[in-house]
Amino acid sequence: MSAAAVHRPAYTGDRGALLDVAEAIAADWAALGVHGSFLARNLDTGEQLGFDVDESTPLASVAKVPLALVVLDRVASGELDPAHPVTVDPGTSSVGPTGLAAFRHPATVAVGDLLLLMLSVSDNAAADALLDLVPAAEADARLRAWGCDGLRVRHRMNHLYECAAGAAGNDFSLALELALRDERTGRHTIETLDPAHANAGSASALVELLQRVWRDEIASPPATAELRRLMGLQVFTHRLASELRADTLRWSGKTGTFLHLRHEIGVVEADSGDRVAMAALTRAERRAALAPDIDLAIGVAGRDAFEALRCG
Repeated sequence: MSAAAVHRPAYTGDRGALLDVAEAIAADWAALGVHGSFLARNLDTGEQLGFDVDESTPLASVAKVPLALVVLDRVASGELDPAHPVTVDPGTSSVGPTGLAAFRHPATVAVGDLLLLMLSVSDNAAADALLDLVPAAEADARLRAWGCDGLRVRHRMNHLYECAAGAAGNDFSLALELALRDERTGRHTIETLDPAHANAGSASALVELLQRVWRDEIASPPATAELRRLMGLQVFTHRLASELRADTLRWSGKTGTFLHLRHEIGVVEADSGDRVAMAALTRAERRAALAPDIDLAIGVAGRDAFEALRCG
């Protein structure tokens, strides 16, 4: 029996030193049993480094960033009122551990504050309430019109859990086991882990989106400015931001976590003027709901990439 083929990442780097950093990050992830893709780009020089940057991956909650941009553009154009009240009923809303998804009683929240909850604490119920106002198909069409061909918004956040429950009942441990098995076989029992049916995107498409948002080259300036502000309020700092904590640095990001997926995208800005956008999309091959070593490896990747790409 022949040995299984070893995956060899396709590296991206504008010079030898950047390729060395990309190779070191990929080797670090592989040693932990992590597959995935990574891209970091200096938004002003254009220099970048990474690997497997065009691989399409289910995005989990990272999909909330392009959704937010579409909603914010509707707000900026006057099609949506940010003060419009929306009532979310826990009996019919999406599940999740944070925000309105964790509420036990109905709550009425303005559209603008649903955006805050969706991005700051990754509230699934807030995201799906916004998708009631701007359905996934409409958000996806707007992304196509903006030229974001590597990003797809196809379904509500709660569909992640519905598909997992459909495959594994209420046994989340079994759903994780199925996700790991399917990662090895390439067949997807859980539909929302299949890039062909999931909210999906590549590291290159996500970094390109961040670049256009930070340079006001997409949607409208009020929409991109508000998205930057809201991403700067994210409370989760255990991945890319974990090794970028300093008074001279500002991080704006969004995590995404589901079963074996651990992602984050964002932009680090230094007082020196350096701005580096990053996307880390990972799939673990071990059964663990918590994996601080993987989170740390993502943080080390962010730090090493920023240090390699900064001008100062």
